[in-house]
Amino acid sequence: MQPLPVDKDARGIIDPGAGLTRFRLDRSAPSEAVARFVDRYWVASWDLPEGESFTQRVLAHPVVNVVFVGGEAAVHGPTTHVTSRRLWGSGWALGVMFRPAGFRPFLGRPMNGIVDAALPLGEVFDGAEFPREDPTRLIADVDRFLAARVPADRHPAEDTTAVVERVAADPTVVGVAPLARREGLGVRLLQRRFADHVGLGPKTVIRRYRLYEAAERARRGGATDWSAVAAELGFSDQSHLTREFTSIIGVPPAAYAARSGAGASDRPTPGA
Repeated sequence: MQPLPVDKDARGIIDPGAGLTRFRLDRSAPSEAVARFVDRYWVASWDLPEGESFTQRVLAHPVVNVVFVGGEAAVHGPTTHVTSRRLWGSGWALGVMFRPAGFRPFLGRPMNGIVDAALPLGEVFDGAEFPREDPTRLIADVDRFLAARVPADRHPAEDTTAVVERVAADPTVVGVAPLARREGLGVRLLQRRFADHVGLGPKTVIRRYRLYEAAERARRGGATDWSAVAAELGFSDQSHLTREFTSIIGVPPAAYAARSGAGASDRPTPGA
């Protein structure tokens, strides 16, 4: 299945309308074998005027991204905070975005050990080297490399992948205890599996996806009853949603909605 283009799904990209006037983002699907563990490949490319730079802020999905940029390659673990990437001149970066818990079989140890960490690629995949002159070729090479290393049998982390993806798809999931009951697990077992397979706790993962939902609704614009949205997404009230949204995004939901709608007709159609 092809990943959604960024104009349909900008989850995690803060203020994407501004960013996509400075860079292009293309997404492509992995091969069938690799798709058990990898969600998508993404390529960001940019060509900024001399003397100009742009900083893109990201609240990344609770997953691993392996990123190739500027001749270097690193494994970026799940993050607990917003990260920033400054762009200047011209260039491109390729990312391998794993599915939730999808990197656990390759890492071979609990994921909570690499939260907020960036590891050299060779530290995880001994001796891994790829030609990097062309992102299309690099995607093909990485896909073949991963396909040769996927487990033949189902890995326990794949069950956790399914749980997280159900959380991502269902905005009515707002609490850990109800999630555990729905999945037929005890709360502590669910927490242990998330620590091992995802790296982040279920409460953090749930709240991350609910914030994405709020941001996407704001980005799409239109009249929004933020009090109702707060109740729907599991916040105690509108003030709670506003505080948490502002602490991450930088502005309240209504202001983000207004900013996202401003100048929408002037934005280029993104490539992903």
